[in-house]
Amino acid sequence: MPNLSLRDPLFATYAIAAALMILKVVAMSWLTVLRMMQTGSGLRSPEDLKKTPLNPQPDPRQLLPDERVERIRRIQQNDLENVPFFLVAGFLYVLTGPPLLLAQWLLYGYVVSRLLHFAAYFTAQIHEVRATLWTVGSVILIFMTVRVLMAALGV
Repeated sequence: MPNLSLRDPLFATYAIAAALMILKVVAMSWLTVLRMMQTGSGLRSPEDLKKTPLNPQPDPRQLLPDERVERIRRIQQNDLENVPFFLVAGFLYVLTGPPLLLAQWLLYGYVVSRLLHFAAYFTAQIHEVRATLWTVGSVILIFMTVRVLMAALGV
């Protein structure tokens, strides 16, 4: 079993990949807010139409969906459906003591697949491009999870 210390290259690899994914997911919230401020739309709740210093001229149209805001929300929703599984599967995978190079390929490969998925979604690439990038990350998750199962079962 690896040493759960950032001095252990295997655990440090996981920590870097996990931190990057957490920052990416959090960045989507900030990007949503930025888009809402740029477009003056995409608000979700009726109370958001109250006059405030940040919304000095509320308008009911601010509650209407705006594709530029909704695209970011869809990207974030996709992250929220996938990244938590990576955080758990990656941690458990590291506990199996895999070879460092393989773990680096898998953990960083997942990060790259998610960043490329973001770029494809953000730039409105066709579904097949996004699906291919999502599939890469999904296959990595499946591989790591099966290895965890095998290790836990002593196979």
